[in-house]
Amino acid sequence: MTNIATQTLASIVTLNSQTATVLEKYNLDFCCKGKRTLTEACAEKGLLLEEISLELEQQINGRPESKMPFTEMNCEQMISYILIHHHFYVKQAMPMIAYHLEKIAAKHGERFPYMVEVKEIFTEIQQEMTSHMQKEEMILFPRIKQLETALNNEAGLLVSENFISGPVEVMMNEHDHAGDLLYRIRELTNNYEIPESACTTFRLALAELKEFEEDLHKHVHLENNHLFPKALEAREEFVS
Repeated sequence: MTNIATQTLASIVTLNSQTATVLEKYNLDFCCKGKRTLTEACAEKGLLLEEISLELEQQINGRPESKMPFTEMNCEQMISYILIHHHFYVKQAMPMIAYHLEKIAAKHGERFPYMVEVKEIFTEIQQEMTSHMQKEEMILFPRIKQLETALNNEAGLLVSENFISGPVEVMMNEHDHAGDLLYRIRELTNNYEIPESACTTFRLALAELKEFEEDLHKHVHLENNHLFPKALEAREEFVS
């Protein structure tokens, strides 16, 4: 196996999805910042490369791999998976998280002022993710499926230079921004640390935020490192 230290974070997770739990543990972003090697990411955060490499290798060697075969899926199959497992979750989770954060900010904002900022940041995330998913569902995903169908059937299709690449670039930039906003929430909450005096709603909201961030990492990883490259490759094949 290639030295894991020289692999990118995205490729580590692509080859074995179980490793995502280790990278999440150390706040190593394998989606938006997944092009960094493990060595570079550890150096950036001041983490011990040898320790994390060993933990990743133990995770890889110690568990049977149970993953979705994304590398074997076509674009339409990946889009269906994203819609069912990620878009649906995000649409269901955001209103409830926002409701809980509103209650916390109103009742405990004076004692925990950072939670007021958390609420404001999440409001921005909710607005941006709603718009982002709508653009994917209404523009990018239909274009990708249309292109794949035309390619498979050897049918004619008018494809401009930016037919896929333009929307993909926009989506990836928005992924980066959403990741930055959630990282700010992680910083404000000290990695979702629960204060001793926290009420049930407070504890629940922090758990929900942590789960939301972890889902977003998997969501973005699937799009940035599987779906979008395959779609761009299909576009190049179509016009060649």
